Amino acid sequence: MNPETQAYNQSQTGADAQICDLLAHEIDRHLPEAKNKIWHAHPVWFLDGNPIVGYSKLKSGIRLMFWSGADFEEEKLRPGTGKFKDASVLYTDAAQIDTADLQRWLSKSRAIQWDYKNIVKRKGTLLRLP
Repeated sequence: MNPETQAYNQSQTGADAQICDLLAHEIDRHLPEAKNKIWHAHPVWFLDGNPIVGYSKLKSGIRLMFWSGADFEEEKLRPGTGKFKDASVLYTDAAQIDTADLQRWLSKSRAIQWDYKNIVKRKGTLLRLP
């Protein structure tokens, strides 16, 4: 696990720390080629420079977000409200994490990607990668 991500996880308490540790382990296991770093103050994994998946602490729990998740067609993932194609799920306990769902979502995150890394260069136009 990336040392910065490990430090982030260790800064959480109780159930939140357990959720973060489980998510990081599963993401690293199923997306071994992804680059992980702390980005905008929380752990994010990137493929070819594009943010794919990350999680963050909210008052209500740990939010797992997929940048292109709105196109995954997954009932448990709630689409974001902005102009992007993100979707997320909120966890309050590690027991809520269905690792089969997570593995499927991670697989989809590899196959379904919007080109976020070049959005500024294209003046705000979001393109789906092949």
